[in-house]
Amino acid sequence: MRWLVLIVGLSLAWAGALAAGDRSPLWPDIPAATGAPHPEGNAYWRANHMDLMRHDRNLTVHEGDRKIAASLKQCFDCHTARDDRGQVVTYADKGHFCRSCHDYAAVRVDCFSCHRSTPEGVDETAAQANALPPVRLGGGEAGSILAWLKRAGPAPRPEGGQ
Repeated sequence: MRWLVLIVGLSLAWAGALAAGDRSPLWPDIPAATGAPHPEGNAYWRANHMDLMRHDRNLTVHEGDRKIAASLKQCFDCHTARDDRGQVVTYADKGHFCRSCHDYAAVRVDCFSCHRSTPEGVDETAAQANALPPVRLGGGEAGSILAWLKRAGPAPRPEGGQ
């Protein structure tokens, strides 16, 4: 009798998981893409995106080929997440497209310590600052971190640097 209850219980759990599919609350909340679907399908990209990005990184770095299919730039052309105010978010925000799965899978990525995490044309400094609350420094009203970052401007480049 115990075996029968166990088998029926597992069968119902398995059937429920299949019926829920992508709608299950156990899956991460992945922001919808804005471009055309991948010809290979989402399942293929979910399973292989890191290998494809490594392969294309090697083509770019070692062979100088800048016209590749799996560049971060091309990813962000379609996979740009926005916050409730419609502002583009960076990897620092939990709503960023990449973080939705990487946080869920407990995968730490370091791409964005060097690479931008937003499409070209987005001011990443301002986008990151938008996610921060206003602060008070030294007991006086210092405004928001965004205002400070805008006043500071980009970091100066060393002489002879690009």
